[in-house]
Amino acid sequence: QCSAITAQEYDRLADEAMDKLVTFFEDLGDGMDIDAFDVEYSQGVMTLILGDVGTYVVNKQPPNRQIWISSPISGPERFDFSVDRNAWVCRKTSDTLGKLLERELRDALAMADLAVPIK
Repeated sequence: QCSAITAQEYDRLADEAMDKLVTFFEDLGDGMDIDAFDVEYSQGVMTLILGDVGTYVVNKQPPNRQIWISSPISGPERFDFSVDRNAWVCRKTSDTLGKLLERELRDALAMADLAVPIK
């Protein structure tokens, strides 16, 4: 089932979220000393390698108008854009993509003040 946004809206919103995440994690990596830290973004797929923590994969799914995540901590989830909440929201948990990443990475990286730049 597709999100209740047009394909054009999806492209804009998903690209904006992915760009913010990539920039955020590149800047975060520049300021941290984590072995094997790397961020790659290509063709709608962001790979975030966090050494011993594991690897996150966040990718656009245009046919479903979703963003999918594979987390080394919580596993796979799918997020639809909620116009009401102005955020990418998991139907199963009602968690937003930004809050999921923030919660997991605050714990994994021991950074209580980590603030992911998307909802």
